[in-house]
Amino acid sequence: MLEYHKTTDSEKYEICEWKYPGEYAIYNNPPYGEQLEKGIGFANPLNNFFSVYDGSKLVGYFNLIDEDKEVFFGVGVNPELCDKGYGQEITKIACELSHDLYPGKPIYLEVRTWNMRAVKCYEKAGFKIVGDPIVQTTRIGEGTFYHMVKR
Repeated sequence: MLEYHKTTDSEKYEICEWKYPGEYAIYNNPPYGEQLEKGIGFANPLNNFFSVYDGSKLVGYFNLIDEDKEVFFGVGVNPELCDKGYGQEITKIACELSHDLYPGKPIYLEVRTWNMRAVKCYEKAGFKIVGDPIVQTTRIGEGTFYHMVKR
């Protein structure tokens, strides 16, 4: 059974050291010290990060941001543990917590259109693609994303 708690600074440093292979390397985080200097990512006070553990192993994290009419959801899985079902389990935990913290608000995420591994994970969790793909500029450049919502 997975357990979670608010992400600590030491966990933020650890997560920012994770390195994803190949095309997934775009999900690598800048060092946490750099994020602290710029007030971005894990150091952005608007973010609400939770760390997820399987026993003593940090398997992933999620972020919930209460917005006007929806709750933004972001998730990351330890790259050594991808394709082992953790993304699905973490997504379920995040949706339950979002429902408890922000009752009645739909939860949404944005996922790169080429990342079918993630799209399938989110669809299994009850998210649906809404609207046409959107082009956004991120810290690493322009990307095309699906907007996915779970009501």
